[in-house]
Amino acid sequence: MTSMNVSLPDQMKNWVEGKIDAGLYHNASEYIRDLIRKDQAETEKVLAFRAAIEIGRNSGIDERCADEIFASAKAKAKKSK
Repeated sequence: MTSMNVSLPDQMKNWVEGKIDAGLYHNASEYIRDLIRKDQAETEKVLAFRAAIEIGRNSGIDERCADEIFASAKAKAKKSK
């Protein structure tokens, strides 16, 4: 594992130390690794959402009315449970 030095303003340093003092993390490295993992997961969700939007945009116009579309979506959701 490699190391990295990060400079923080006092307010952020105190925040990290507060998380450690509260017993949420053992040290600053653990806290930073957790933040990075959460950021990576969030980024993946955003990319998947953007891809779904693009698929929707490229799918064309549906001839059904909104009520028919919602009913179809609800039926599909019930089947997948």
